[in-house]
Amino acid sequence: MKPRSVVLLSSGLDSTVNLYEAKQVSDVALAITFDYGQRAAAREIQSAARLTTKLGIAHKVLQLEWFKDFTQTSLVNRSAEVPTAQTVKIDDLKQSGETAKAVWVPNRNGIFLNIAAAFAEGLKANWIVPGFNAEEAATFPDNSQAYLEAATHTFKYSTSNHVQVRCFTTQMTKTQIAARGRELNVDFEMIWPCYFGSEKPCGECESCQRFTRAIEAGRAI
Repeated sequence: MKPRSVVLLSSGLDSTVNLYEAKQVSDVALAITFDYGQRAAAREIQSAARLTTKLGIAHKVLQLEWFKDFTQTSLVNRSAEVPTAQTVKIDDLKQSGETAKAVWVPNRNGIFLNIAAAFAEGLKANWIVPGFNAEEAATFPDNSQAYLEAATHTFKYSTSNHVQVRCFTTQMTKTQIAARGRELNVDFEMIWPCYFGSEKPCGECESCQRFTRAIEAGRAI
């Protein structure tokens, strides 16, 4: 019998590939998209809805409007500047560490995972599946394998069925994730990779730059 899972779906590259992987190896009970007031919320929700409809997976949007009460991150605070263009250097770890501060949201993944774990227990699901990657774990430690393992450990105490955090891309680069997405027949046009919520991805924020490089380099793998 396949395990049952709940997927955290922002509709970016990482979470989308994890959704497709989860669909292959588990019974996906639900995909959850969080609206915490981020600039791209509407586009993320729209893309996530399209992806889950295509795969025949139940989708739920959860409103977390209270994020604005504890963070001034540029993802939520429209008066703050999101790093773009030449201020972003995705191959410079020191510079990436600096730009990461502008888009850091305190305990975001911790909040998301805990909510998903509650849904997972209620839905009798064994796994919650986020979209982490090794490339961004260098500047966002809540993307790391160590964090995943620590979260799983806490759920031994806070969920009666000992929900596990499973991520298929934690130790992969974005390029490797894009290559795996091709193997899974992911439609990259359905992904929303951008920090902004405009009609089209900006192509200049760090998220867009990493996505573009991954898609182009992933073709060679």
